[in-house]
Amino acid sequence: MGTYNIIYRFQLADNDIETVGLQLNEETLQLKDDYVANTPEWTKLRYKQCPNCPLKPSESPNCPAAKHLARYTKMFDKVQSFDSVKLVVKTPQRMTSQKTTAEKAISTFIGLVMATSGCPHTAYFRPMARFHLPLADEQETIYRAASMYLLAQYFRDKNDQPADWHLRGLKKIYSNLSSVNQGIGARLREATKTDSSLNAIVSLDMYTKVIPDMIEESLFEFQNFFEVYLDLNKDLIDLKF
Repeated sequence: MGTYNIIYRFQLADNDIETVGLQLNEETLQLKDDYVANTPEWTKLRYKQCPNCPLKPSESPNCPAAKHLARYTKMFDKVQSFDSVKLVVKTPQRMTSQKTTAEKAISTFIGLVMATSGCPHTAYFRPMARFHLPLADEQETIYRAASMYLLAQYFRDKNDQPADWHLRGLKKIYSNLSSVNQGIGARLREATKTDSSLNAIVSLDMYTKVIPDMIEESLFEFQNFFEVYLDLNKDLIDLKF
């Protein structure tokens, strides 16, 4: 079974370089789950389990997101939130390079790991992981999340399932994600020595809290980009592409 590979390279101020390769299953878009013996106590599912977690310790001894993030806590401890880093992200299609803060670089990395970790509440973001956009700003995130959700409704409709064209379900997804972010933050507080990963989670959670309230307002601001689709003199159904 093939993999979709994403490589993160963090170049720190002292030119120390940390390189991480993430391998996603091409079909499920879930991180390759190598067996890890003696996982830390804070990764156990029962340890500060999220109140909305549907998993059971008997079926999933570890929190999927925590188990994957545990591999990188030593790397997180090498920097403080506002340390300068050069982030390079390579996918099969392109390379993205940008100087930013450790907090922002780690935030985009943690978001990708969580989306592909196997957590039931973050699984909805796997399509965005496949088309990963490092360091996306607020407008880009809203556009991508709404586009992903509406495409999902198209597939639901094609499979004779009820479709939610009003984005109500997307708000619920973000509400659940906020609880997960807080739970992961509580775990990382026990696992890390610096503030970089904790503030990265706080940054992620800020998005989850503001996006549900901003979805309709922000999408309305995008409407002028789509004026050609709203031209009443054009009937797309009859056009021959």
